[in-house]
Amino acid sequence: MQSTATVLVYSDNAGTREQVRLATGRRPAADVPPVEFIECATLPAVLSELDKGGVDACVLDGEAVPAGGMGVCRQIKDEIFHCPPVLVLMGRPQDAWLATWSRAEAAVTLPVEPVEFADALAGLLRTRLGANH
Repeated sequence: MQSTATVLVYSDNAGTREQVRLATGRRPAADVPPVEFIECATLPAVLSELDKGGVDACVLDGEAVPAGGMGVCRQIKDEIFHCPPVLVLMGRPQDAWLATWSRAEAAVTLPVEPVEFADALAGLLRTRLGANH
């Protein structure tokens, strides 16, 4: 198992980024590595970090402004070679169709529910790290 997993968290809301960090803890599940976070508040920051490489999963806030996480997800799926798997945070369960449109691998609703979120993130990391290592 690799020593750490890098998770990019995009939200213009510092409170939402904190919810993600707290729900993840040091590691979202015993069978995945500890997580290191890269926090981004703007779309240019997200694109810059993804261009650098080394990101194992992305958590994108669907409620972020001006660039919502679902639109950002669709954009990075089109533009980033071997784009990491994406977990989108939805404002309402009824937005699940938008998460599908965005091509996100997983979606959970806000506010972040720790167990549901950690399970979803761990699933993405298992898939990504299992395929790469």
